[in-house]
Amino acid sequence: MSEQVEAPRTIKFQTAGFDARFPNTNQSKHCFQNYIDYHKCITAKGEDFKPCKQFKRAYNSLCPNEWVTRFDEQREAGAFPTSLEP
Repeated sequence: MSEQVEAPRTIKFQTAGFDARFPNTNQSKHCFQNYIDYHKCITAKGEDFKPCKQFKRAYNSLCPNEWVTRFDEQREAGAFPTSLEP
């Protein structure tokens, strides 16, 4: 009997790169700015525009899930504290 063994899947983890605008260890502002930049980018260029996806990867890496959920709820309710117009 010959058994085929599946090769293990390779998972690549990426975190947001260094951003000189946010040199401190507290990354809260970096998280918030990437969230804003992503939504401004997709408003201007559309969700399929590849450079926008980098902002999304960065905020997903930096922001706690609860924050993203709260930001999304605020946007949907029209109560987000910053304009997301490009």
